[in-house]
Amino acid sequence: MTTARPALDPELRDLLADMPLMSELTPDILAQLRQLPSTPIESLLAHRQVERREITVPATDGTPIPLSILSPVRTDADNDGTALPCIYWMHGGGMVMGDRHSQIDIPLEWLDRFGAVVVSVDYRLAPEATGSVPVDDCYRGLLWVARHAAELRIDPARIVVAGVSAGGGLAAGVGLLARDRGGPAIAAQMLICPMLDHRNTSTSSRQYARTPGVWTTEMNAFGWHSLLGDLPDAEVSPYMSPSRAQDLSGLPTTYIDTGSAEVFRDEDTDYATRIWAAGGQAELHVWAGGFHGFDALYPQAHISTTARRTRTDWLTRLLG
Repeated sequence: MTTARPALDPELRDLLADMPLMSELTPDILAQLRQLPSTPIESLLAHRQVERREITVPATDGTPIPLSILSPVRTDADNDGTALPCIYWMHGGGMVMGDRHSQIDIPLEWLDRFGAVVVSVDYRLAPEATGSVPVDDCYRGLLWVARHAAELRIDPARIVVAGVSAGGGLAAGVGLLARDRGGPAIAAQMLICPMLDHRNTSTSSRQYARTPGVWTTEMNAFGWHSLLGDLPDAEVSPYMSPSRAQDLSGLPTTYIDTGSAEVFRDEDTDYATRIWAAGGQAELHVWAGGFHGFDALYPQAHISTTARRTRTDWLTRLLG
């Protein structure tokens, strides 16, 4: 097996040089990471005119699932009844960490740009929650949003499901569930470096084994095993691991981006290719020298600002 791999973007390489990196996750390390403070959303909202509402919705088993609803403050002009687009957000964290405020700065840019309502779901994490629980939690939250669209001032024809990393994989799973269960309608899916394939066997997976990084082959295996345990491949649902879906027809228009220097590169490019093969529409960007989650970790880097602007340009074409 070759150890050759794409070089990092020079600016990202320099930024990453000061960051302590790991090559693997363990239960003890995960417990330590979970003790770190969660994302301080208050500082992100301080300079924005945003109405914040915190609610819970019942999961399939009745467990309350928290949702954060962030809406532009109403003005006199809002009394014309104009409905707003919605970004339904799923956070990253390898299925094992993070919360509904993780990476929330990304969809908040779309609240600023489009006046969108941002709804972020706090799905349950592995290994405490396993199998289809996280994706079911996300789907149940989406159902609630669609059913309460009028109350939330949301245009039900302009709901975009979006997520990063594990959240990108969950967004893809929600897209498949909504297609197969007849709704709710999804205008588009934004999959940012999505975690799509539990098999962890692609060339890009192998390239980032046994080396310190932001997200390595070993970390990926830990995340998936935390979710799926020893479940045989044949019993892994495509809603849990979307790359297992045999049929990618009938999905909403899709945006996928990834870095050339990351574990998920090949499964992400394959997913876009298979959407095209099924007659669907997808836009794919592979950012040269980008490592996993580069724009969330270093949003001011040149490659990061370009990636974020490109996503927003795509949403502009979609949402008008």
